[in-house]
Amino acid sequence: MPRPTDRRARFARAERRVHRGTAALMLICIATAACLYVPALAQLVGRRRLVVTVHEWAGVLLPLPLLLGLGSRALRADLSRLGRFAPYDRQWVSAVLHRVPRRPAGKFNAGQKLYAAWIAGAALVMIGTGLLMWFTDLAPLVWRTGATFVHDWLALAVGLVVAGHVWMAVRDPESRRGMRTGTVDRLWAVREHPHWDGDGPTSS
Repeated sequence: MPRPTDRRARFARAERRVHRGTAALMLICIATAACLYVPALAQLVGRRRLVVTVHEWAGVLLPLPLLLGLGSRALRADLSRLGRFAPYDRQWVSAVLHRVPRRPAGKFNAGQKLYAAWIAGAALVMIGTGLLMWFTDLAPLVWRTGATFVHDWLALAVGLVVAGHVWMAVRDPESRRGMRTGTVDRLWAVREHPHWDGDGPTSS
């Protein structure tokens, strides 16, 4: 069993709770959307009105875990990290494109930063278009038609990107352990995130 000194704090409790809450709501949105748009699932589940209601409320509540977590200094510090693209992040992207195994990163690598930015923007668009579809008196028909088109195709893109995110997590047990327990192996941190110490305050 690893000693406490072999572990390094990565995520505070508030951050882990925000991640779990957001993940749960996102998976509910994806699952209910699949039940609404895939005929075989729609027939299997039935109760379309209930599925629609669950989907709508899960979407509206999606930002709630993050908003509640903003009281955490650790979460705010990590949001700042995610919003900054350092020179070594460009090196990380280049290394991925050229399949170079050595990929420099701070506490978060460039892929995680790009994912966070993309999923945040997509979530805002999904909520906005979803509200136009939900409250039909808010906008004229042409707006609602456009909102439906954007919502449906962006939902497919979100599903694929989230699936990729889960796949990457499955391939990295130590990263999952960090989100589950809040700590990671120090050797893993040095190997995968060599610029972590120069990346701002710690999250403990």
